[in-house]
Amino acid sequence: MGSGAGSFLKVFFKNFDVLAGPVISLLYPLYASVRAIESESRADDRQWLTYWVLYSMITLLELTFAKVIEWIPIWSHAKLIFTCWLVIPYFSGAAYVYEHYLRPFFMNPQQTINIWYVPRKKDFFSKPDDILTAAERYIEENGTDAFEKLIHRHLFIFIHSCWFAIN
Repeated sequence: MGSGAGSFLKVFFKNFDVLAGPVISLLYPLYASVRAIESESRADDRQWLTYWVLYSMITLLELTFAKVIEWIPIWSHAKLIFTCWLVIPYFSGAAYVYEHYLRPFFMNPQQTINIWYVPRKKDFFSKPDDILTAAERYIEENGTDAFEKLIHRHLFIFIHSCWFAIN
C-alpha cells in the first residue's frame, strides 16, 4: 500500500507542470476574464487582456521554436513559474511586462521598425540597392537625425559587444 501511494506521488510531482499548466494558464484566466468583463473596473480588463496577449506570444514562441525548446529540460517548469507570475493578481506580472516591454515596443514603431533597414528591390529582376543608395533612401524617408541616431546606436552596440568579447 505504501509503495503504491509513493509511486502515485512520484508520478504526480514529476508531471505537476503538465497537470497544473492548463489550470493556471487557461482555466483560471478564463474565469477571471469573464469576471473582469462583467465588472465595472477597467483595471482588471486591462490585466486580463494583457495576459491573453502575452499568452498568445508565448504560444507563438513555442510553436515557432518547438524543436529548440524540446531540448531545454526545464522549459515546462520555467513556463509554469512565469505563467504564475503573469496570472497571480498580487504580482500583476502581465501588466508589468506590458508596461515595461511591449508598450514601448509597439507604441514607438518608428524606432523599432526602421532599426533593420532592408534595401528594397524596384521589381523582381532588378538588383538590390547598394549600401550608399540604401542610406540615401533611408535619409530621404526618415531624415538625417534619424539616420544619425541609427548609426550611433548600432556603432555603440558594435563597440560594446567588441569590448565584452575582448575582456
